[in-house]
Amino acid sequence: MTNKQGTPMVVGLLCGREFSFPPAFIHAVNERGKKHGVTAEMVSLGGTKMGEPARYRVVVDRISHEIEYYRAFLKHAVLSGTYVINNPFWWTADDKFFNYAVASKLGVAIPKTIVLPQKAYPADVDLTAESLKNLQYPIDWDGLLDYVGRPAILKPYSGGGWKHVYKVHDREELLAAYDRTAPYCMTLQEFIDFDQYVRCFTFGNTDITPVHYDPRERRYIVDHKYLTPDLGDRIVKDAQTINEALGYEMNTIEFAVQDGVPYAIDFLNPAPDFERDRITQHYFDLVLDKISALVVDRAVTGALTNPWPRWEQMTGLGASAGVIGQPASHA
Repeated sequence: MTNKQGTPMVVGLLCGREFSFPPAFIHAVNERGKKHGVTAEMVSLGGTKMGEPARYRVVVDRISHEIEYYRAFLKHAVLSGTYVINNPFWWTADDKFFNYAVASKLGVAIPKTIVLPQKAYPADVDLTAESLKNLQYPIDWDGLLDYVGRPAILKPYSGGGWKHVYKVHDREELLAAYDRTAPYCMTLQEFIDFDQYVRCFTFGNTDITPVHYDPRERRYIVDHKYLTPDLGDRIVKDAQTINEALGYEMNTIEFAVQDGVPYAIDFLNPAPDFERDRITQHYFDLVLDKISALVVDRAVTGALTNPWPRWEQMTGLGASAGVIGQPASHA
């Protein structure tokens, strides 16, 4: 079946190393979409011709950050009328340091953060003269630690999966960790000595589910009384503020709570972990219900014009002109 614009009412899933979520997602969308003529399937690609019509009304993207061809396909698909979750244009340019700065401007509590020059560079970069003439040397490591405090967290300015994350207590530990980070660009961040930790599932910008999460054991805990009403309300509000600013419709947002203040620690997770064994059966069922409802709604009602406003619009910091001649839209 097609919608009134002529695009097939097909939802495509683009994914990588996932096992329980893909078949369950496709089944959930097919069941929910029956009355609307919406069906779901795995995206199948074998080369993308410029200008070819959209095969998919909606694509849920959970892997293009690792596969450049997929990212090229998705951006072309948007041009052809496909609604992509999440925004392939934004995610291409996104990084955690910029996100921290945006969230801070919007009033969300953020740990003190510094972005660092990377430890190593491609072989054709002249380390002694021409290519790096704008870098100060030596770096004032003690001064940077004085700013964020000790201990501190060294972690990539873009990336996830708890890779290359180090807790350092002094200059010697920082340099030892930094020496292992080539070629990644890293951030040095204030350590929040939290007494509560929350990971929020988010769907469609504003639908937020805060979850008790243990980052030391990396496990979800079903505990509906974990947060006080006031703290829960603030976390939901801050998560909504972040998601609306960054335009993500599928994300996880992490807060470390210290002395009653929820600090947003990580919120660049637009391909969040949805595997049953890790998020528990309770939250797996919730995720399937929420994400299937979201994509069926976008298939039925999502505008075919480019759905992505400029970041200046999303944050209220600047230009008001829409993208590609279209007004900004939060579908």
